[in-house]
Amino acid sequence: MQNRLYKFLLPVLILIVACSSEQSKQQKNAVTFANDSVYVSGPIDTIIPSAKSYLTDCKKLFAEAKKMDSTLLTEMEVKNDVANKAIKAFTDFAFYCTEDTLCAIYLIKTAQVAQAINNSKRAKIALDKCVNDYPKSTHRPAALFLLAQLYDEATQLNNETEAKKLYEKIIAEYPKSDWAKSAKGALNFIGKTDEQIMEEFKKK
Repeated sequence: MQNRLYKFLLPVLILIVACSSEQSKQQKNAVTFANDSVYVSGPIDTIIPSAKSYLTDCKKLFAEAKKMDSTLLTEMEVKNDVANKAIKAFTDFAFYCTEDTLCAIYLIKTAQVAQAINNSKRAKIALDKCVNDYPKSTHRPAALFLLAQLYDEATQLNNETEAKKLYEKIIAEYPKSDWAKSAKGALNFIGKTDEQIMEEFKKK
């Protein structure tokens, strides 16, 4: 079900990107994008002739991602064309330069923009990659929480059972974090209508 009210109570995820990325190492596979699908196109050695050109490519991809990030910040309302350009720039960087320390951030940004234009499929792909590929990232609990919200929303993935599992996972793995507190709050709303939630607020 759609729990709109708790969104106003939970922390807003704002991730500020650093001015420059760290050096990236050569990855095993290149990723290609086609519409909403992501697939492996082949061994990276057949595509990237040298580490130098790989780093150059990553710098260009990061510059474009950063540019689109800045563009989004100036938008009063996210338009679909701008959102899709941003998603492409973010994912081109994050899926290609996989060992850059900023990848986790841009995967989360991808999900946020995708969710804003109701592209839950793309949002899920980005969040799943962030959670699975960057287990030690400080941004992982944020990715888990956003993924839980995707499942929690009736207009998105609409699966409260899966949302509950993810909220509980956050609490178990990051018990002292603000995300754990938010997850506990979100769990209180699962299975309740907006009217029931409103009644609870009136009692407080």
